[in-house]
Amino acid sequence: MTQLAPQHPPGRWGRRRDWLLGFAVLALLVTAVELSIGWSTLLAPWREVAPLHLAGVLTFTALSYVLRAGRLRTILQPFGIRHFPLLLRLTIFHNVANNLLPMRSGELVFPWLLQRYFGSNLLTAITTLIWLRLFDLHCLVLIALAIVNLREPTLVGGMSAAVWLASLGLIPQLQRLHTAHRLRGDGRLRRVLRQAVQTAPQHWWLIARLYGWTLFIWSFKFAAFVSLLHFFLPLAYWQLWFAVLGAELSSVLPVHGIAGSGSYELAMVAALTPLGIAPQLALAGAVNLHLFLLGSTVLLGALGLLIPVNNRTERHAN
Repeated sequence: MTQLAPQHPPGRWGRRRDWLLGFAVLALLVTAVELSIGWSTLLAPWREVAPLHLAGVLTFTALSYVLRAGRLRTILQPFGIRHFPLLLRLTIFHNVANNLLPMRSGELVFPWLLQRYFGSNLLTAITTLIWLRLFDLHCLVLIALAIVNLREPTLVGGMSAAVWLASLGLIPQLQRLHTAHRLRGDGRLRRVLRQAVQTAPQHWWLIARLYGWTLFIWSFKFAAFVSLLHFFLPLAYWQLWFAVLGAELSSVLPVHGIAGSGSYELAMVAALTPLGIAPQLALAGAVNLHLFLLGSTVLLGALGLLIPVNNRTERHAN
């Protein structure tokens, strides 16, 4: 298949503006923490975290990576891509890039690695990522509805969640509604959207499998993060779930600092402050959880280097 991109990392990773803005946001966060809390005070609780608890949280986080690789294998099977170890390596490095690079530039790692490891067409890689992110977003909204219903169970809340789940039934209808015909043209965005519509999952069993993977991914991640955050913020569990949800939704923002600094903390503080939680307390919890996220990212990224790249499978074109 004709390749649509060069076999090297996208040049945008090195855009000076992104890095300058990212470092500026990071500097603002470091200064804000020192002035409002003090870094020594903020980091002190880590001495009391039980090693077994930390190991359990790290294990659940690692399992969420494995589940992401399983979901990726499921969505790529129609293209003949099934090599799980290499997909796990891709997943790990994609998450490392997302968690460490500024301004969402880490997303560019996914199509580049998919092309490098499997010879995938760039447009196929981009539309695959679009569908994965749509499933993620849909699942996060479902979690938000569940949190609201957990706080105050109502019939309306339960029905809202059911309707939201039923909306997955619109996916197989995209081609039948001729959405693709309204996206004709040669523009790059139109080509990507047209390809995304044309390659939408068409079978109920595939949609159910992909959504099942997605639910497991976020369940493991939320379980890990809520468990650790509870150590720093002894709040009700529905509040902790809401805090983690806010922080995770910050990933859709186009502007954030190096390693997501600033936007991650701001989103969690914004989620907790209306619940009556002091901003300084919320900020301390957000920073500590973010430090764990970054530490686990580096550790799992290093372990990902141990997964070999088999030259016989690296160029398996789809």
